[in-house]
Amino acid sequence: MAAHIKEVLSKKDLRHFIYLPEKIHASHKEWIYPLYFDEWNFYNPAKNRFFSDCDTLLLLAFKNGEPVGRIMGIINHKYNKVRHEKYGRFFALECYDDVETAKELTAAAEAWCRKKGMEKIVGPFGFSEKDPQGFMVEGFDQPAIIATNYSLPYMPGLMETCGYIKEIDCVDYVLPVPDVIPDFYRTICQRILDNNSFILKEFTSRRQLRPVIRPVFELINATYAPIYGFSELTPKEIDYFANRYLAIINPQFVKVVFNERHEVIAFAIAMPELSDGIRKARGKLFPTGIIKILRASKTTKLLTMLLGAIRNDYRNIGLDALMGMKMIESARNMKFEQIDSHLVLESNVKMRAEYEKLGGVVKKRYRIFGKAL
Repeated sequence: MAAHIKEVLSKKDLRHFIYLPEKIHASHKEWIYPLYFDEWNFYNPAKNRFFSDCDTLLLLAFKNGEPVGRIMGIINHKYNKVRHEKYGRFFALECYDDVETAKELTAAAEAWCRKKGMEKIVGPFGFSEKDPQGFMVEGFDQPAIIATNYSLPYMPGLMETCGYIKEIDCVDYVLPVPDVIPDFYRTICQRILDNNSFILKEFTSRRQLRPVIRPVFELINATYAPIYGFSELTPKEIDYFANRYLAIINPQFVKVVFNERHEVIAFAIAMPELSDGIRKARGKLFPTGIIKILRASKTTKLLTMLLGAIRNDYRNIGLDALMGMKMIESARNMKFEQIDSHLVLESNVKMRAEYEKLGGVVKKRYRIFGKAL
């Protein structure tokens, strides 16, 4: 039976779009509910500043009057202009293990992109590389972490049936928090700390973080340009990310390095893994969800890396080792047992080598797919 594809134009349709994954993943043990207040904001052009630089399309698939699939189409004009590309993106693709529904949803997104003059479509990929990306292809037995797609095992096969091939993979490392800081880290870090040109700052409150938010994102703009899918963040987009994440960041897991001119030249941000709390809260903060999430942040033994960067002219002098040592010290002090790298591009040889030096092992792999139009 063919699905009926409908564009999301009403609040009722958007509610179907946002809550459909909860039905599809009803028996999926490791799946994490989204934070629903964040989902409503994400799909609201008045609150998500990324809409201003993008064309977007939300589609639902219905059978017998019930939603059975969804997909979002995105054309990031700013990214395409900088990269001299004509790429569309699909995002938020969810459906049951149904080839016909998958084909109809992807075909509709492809047709929309083709009509807009695009030559290729890639995904799952959102407005930026900071949105959950790729479908999991390895690691289905591993615990989920926040800000990643915890997709069902049949999704990669559906993509291939729809004519998609691998574009690029991201890997996810898990490493033990060492009881003792490795000697090579200590040697490198001591050399840097003896150099009065650098100041590493640690934080105890979110209020202390506010003055460094914009410099941190300016550093992201300066250093992330070569990263797959990245486009420079505007001031409004920076404010959007700051408001989105500041409330859940633990200041103790933010490390920032300044030079002698008090310029931010490096940073690393991690956070206690909240997935168990979000799952117990079923994605809702009220009336008791926030308590469950906060409790999870205090009992979890897994620390998840979120963001990090080093200014280009300060690379290869050991600042990564310095921030890594300080992050490990904080993790040990808070009784964490493991650190999750979050997603690392498979082509990022240097970062992968750093994780492997500390005993990191690839536990999950995510694939971004592509198709010529």
